[in-house]
Amino acid sequence: MSWAPLRLWLRSAAPPLYPVGPHRLAAPVCGVCRGPVRSGFARCYQCERQDQLGRGLLADAVVPISYALKGTAFADDLWRYKSMVAPAASARASVLALLLAFLADHGACVWRQAAMPPPSRLAVVPSGCGRPGPHPLLQLVSPCLRLPGCALALRPGRQGRDLDPDRFQAAGVAAGASVLLIDDTWVSGASAQSAAVALKRAGARHVAVVVVGRHVNPDDPRAGPLVAALAPALYDPSSCAVHPVSRRPSGPSISTNGI
Repeated sequence: MSWAPLRLWLRSAAPPLYPVGPHRLAAPVCGVCRGPVRSGFARCYQCERQDQLGRGLLADAVVPISYALKGTAFADDLWRYKSMVAPAASARASVLALLLAFLADHGACVWRQAAMPPPSRLAVVPSGCGRPGPHPLLQLVSPCLRLPGCALALRPGRQGRDLDPDRFQAAGVAAGASVLLIDDTWVSGASAQSAAVALKRAGARHVAVVVVGRHVNPDDPRAGPLVAALAPALYDPSSCAVHPVSRRPSGPSISTNGI
């Protein structure tokens, strides 16, 4: 794996991103999902409610790579890469490259935030529509990461925007495992946190969620201050939602098989 050409490709070919690093924003954000939050509150309504419903079983860390503003090219890529009608090869390449580069540069930040060792298992949040077959994101990343997978299956009729401890069934989780759980788009967080609950109930000790795009709707009045504070930028390898100051990456922090 040669990371410098990959970062250069992301700078020149990827759609403009909206960095999540707290040091870049003048607007208040949720301490869990980095979404819009009212001034003076530490967490958004969804994350506060999920904590009340699933305390002790939620993800140990949630780390978005970029904001995905509705209507932007990046948000469009997150839809096009998994389109059941016509998935876009360029969008798939962009999503995969962004995720791998982030894990290589900032995986260690995520594990530290979750107070866990490097992950021993990989899982992907299933689609809420009950898509048949493997999730497109799992198909993309599993050949590239040297991690055995955990299976998450959506139980029939278990959908919604609230945390549901019984939404998913988890299998292949070794007792005491540290799981990297990947989600392409975080809206309310209900699916990702329900998946984290299923993994912990199945025996995982730690779950860290990495989100490719944290959805933000500019038409939502609650998102006004956050949207006003955001400015698109080319991919910056030093950008991370965890560490408070920009720094240059020191090298891969997760084993890969290559792209």
